[in-house]
Amino acid sequence: MLPMRGACDGPDALSDEDGLKLLREIEVPLASGSDVPAACRAAGISDATYYTWRKKFGGMGRLQLSELKALEKENQRLKKIVADLELDKLILKESLDFLKPKA
Repeated sequence: MLPMRGACDGPDALSDEDGLKLLREIEVPLASGSDVPAACRAAGISDATYYTWRKKFGGMGRLQLSELKALEKENQRLKKIVADLELDKLILKESLDFLKPKA
């Protein structure tokens, strides 16, 4: 089992892999008839954290999680490229406006 989180830990205190592992650990008591608050208490997380992780990682395996992380990284890279191109476009437009003869 993963170490208990402290009250000052933020929502990102555990990695996505740790969150996925904790979800799998919580599923065992839930399958045996335990309720969500008791299972979450035993795992050291809040109900809200459990539901957030379940929404984000529900039905996802480790391979799918790594693919998701790779896609998020690629998306960030592409967003940076688009931002750089927009900046280049703006600079070129301002240069063209400056070079145009004024009538």
